[in-house]
Amino acid sequence: MNDKLNILWTTGDRITSLNMLSIYVLNSKIKGWWKDVNVIIWGASAKLVASDTQVQTEVLEMIHSGVHIEACKDCSDVCGVSDELEKLGVEVKFMGESLTRYIKSEHVITI
Repeated sequence: MNDKLNILWTTGDRITSLNMLSIYVLNSKIKGWWKDVNVIIWGASAKLVASDTQVQTEVLEMIHSGVHIEACKDCSDVCGVSDELEKLGVEVKFMGESLTRYIKSEHVITI
């Protein structure tokens, strides 16, 4: 069984990001619910991460706990935040092919 979870983070909603996404991602990794957890920043979430220091703190905590975080380069370029995301340790790249592969072979949820 594949024990990797990919979370496609598209919402720019701060409350959902802090009270659902961050909590679930951190608990999933720390408590071993999933062996590997990957978060994909896509769309409005790119701007939220780049502009909100509390959300940035949560992203850094995820990375430090072993969660891999990547972002859609096209989305982050459109929002003008690619550099800010890379400075946080987010892998910024074109995501269409990777997301398709995740959907075909791994677990994906969207928030």
